[in-house]
Amino acid sequence: MHAVPVPRPVPEVPPASRASDERTRVSALAIRDFRNLERVDVVLPSDGIAIVGENGQGKTSFLEAIAYVEQLRSVRGARDRDLVRFDAPAFHVSAAVHGPDRVVHLGAGADRAGRKKVTRDGVEMPRITDALGALPSVLLAPRDVTLVSDGPAERRRFLDITLALTSPRYLRALRHYRGALERRNAALRDALRHRRNASAAAVWEPALAEHGTVLVDERRAWVREHAAEFTRLTHAIGETGEAAMAYATTLPDGAPGGEALREALERGREHDLRRGATHVGPHRDDLALTLDGRDLRVVGSAGQQRTGAIALRLLEAATQRVRRATLPVLLLDDPFAELDNRRAARVLDLLLEAGVGQVVLCVPRPEEIPERFTRLPRYSIVSGVLAEGA
Repeated sequence: MHAVPVPRPVPEVPPASRASDERTRVSALAIRDFRNLERVDVVLPSDGIAIVGENGQGKTSFLEAIAYVEQLRSVRGARDRDLVRFDAPAFHVSAAVHGPDRVVHLGAGADRAGRKKVTRDGVEMPRITDALGALPSVLLAPRDVTLVSDGPAERRRFLDITLALTSPRYLRALRHYRGALERRNAALRDALRHRRNASAAAVWEPALAEHGTVLVDERRAWVREHAAEFTRLTHAIGETGEAAMAYATTLPDGAPGGEALREALERGREHDLRRGATHVGPHRDDLALTLDGRDLRVVGSAGQQRTGAIALRLLEAATQRVRRATLPVLLLDDPFAELDNRRAARVLDLLLEAGVGQVVLCVPRPEEIPERFTRLPRYSIVSGVLAEGA
């Protein structure tokens, strides 16, 4: 990685009370050359802040920088090299994170070649995944509608992120599964190119079956646990139809171990060989969302799809709270845009009902700050420059 100054979090402002509360908060944040943010150093109060700024000024980049410390990748799916500010050699984000039990100092950055470096308490992590999820947070934004309106890949990504950040077993299985899948697909393409049989691809099928079964089992369990709550949340937001959530897979439920997936891979090997890719497994499954029994992606209005997406984000936050015993940092990017006043009020009520820890709220205009958050210290952002007052 290019040598760039590693920003240290700015000095922390001591909280008014050290009472133990089960929540996560960021006390200090330092950002260098991340998207259009050249240099940002900010002390975050325990309850959070509200940022006011027009579109394109850096509000979303600020929230994405915080989320990057948790996911170690762009929440918008951008490559690391594309996160580097124009004309800068690399970006870096560091944060002082207070959890229920301890304080950790996290740092993450990458250069234009995509080389990434992650530190925890000043020590570079030999494996990036060792620092994954160290800053529990949930981001709500209008673009979340793609969770419903786009294809299965968006919903698989939602499941993978939600579960990988809260289940070490899932994270291990996902890493091994992706590695085996990449190698099987490479073997298939090589066999197709050289007109060979698919025996080399078969070598990776036991690993795919073993780790893929873990993914399917954990996804199924999560969906079963939260399906009724998904329906309740959509009703609470204002949906009158019956919204439902289910896990869609070609594998039979309850099959012993990885036998079902192993047999499916074997049966489909010749088909996969002709196409040079693996066509069965959890990387092809979907989180099926329906409204009155029909595909929400097809029959839902923009408002109904947005309602489904918000319900998914609320479930993500609930998973963080239960599995990690903490209230995650809530990142709100113009969260009530495109919602009528009634639905916006209900979404806010649901957030409060679940419990609110630290909040970073971004809106275009001061009057769009909900009453519940009007006491948050205000900042303005213009051309990537963050300043107190709005």
